[in-house]
Amino acid sequence: MDWTIEGRAWVFGDNIDTDAILPARYLVYTTEEELAKYAMTGIDPEFPKKAKKGDIIVGGKNFGSGSSREHAPMGLKGLGISLVIAESFARIFYRNAINIGLPLLECKGIREHVKDGDVLRVDFNRGVVKNLTTGVELKAQKLPDFMMEILKDGGLIPYLKKRKLKELKS
Repeated sequence: MDWTIEGRAWVFGDNIDTDAILPARYLVYTTEEELAKYAMTGIDPEFPKKAKKGDIIVGGKNFGSGSSREHAPMGLKGLGISLVIAESFARIFYRNAINIGLPLLECKGIREHVKDGDVLRVDFNRGVVKNLTTGVELKAQKLPDFMMEILKDGGLIPYLKKRKLKELKS
């Protein structure tokens, strides 16, 4: 299956922690739609108003560090962020994002080649990030096949339900 995502980039720095992605005072909310109102407000209070469905977040090293809260990737997904590309991710954020169906890719040196507003096209099958604004093409670390399947199904729970249903029908 061909899988590409195209969107406008928002570029952030290194060590963006979960409290910057979704400040702790908003953890009382539990739906993606509610959490979306506060996504990235620890860095830019106006971000939820500026971001558009399909946009892509580009981060540096250790994106999603800090406490383990699935609220952070839920807020990004609820806002309509289609993908987060970073030089590296905190492992717990990485797993939480995959589990809720928010695509991620690691791409070394990505921030050197992308500015706010650049349009990116990501080919998951090839592991390629192309900056359509500048023409620069970068190689990203491809996701393992099982993670691609989880993301295509919308997250871990839909993935497991789909497989359980197939198992029950056999």
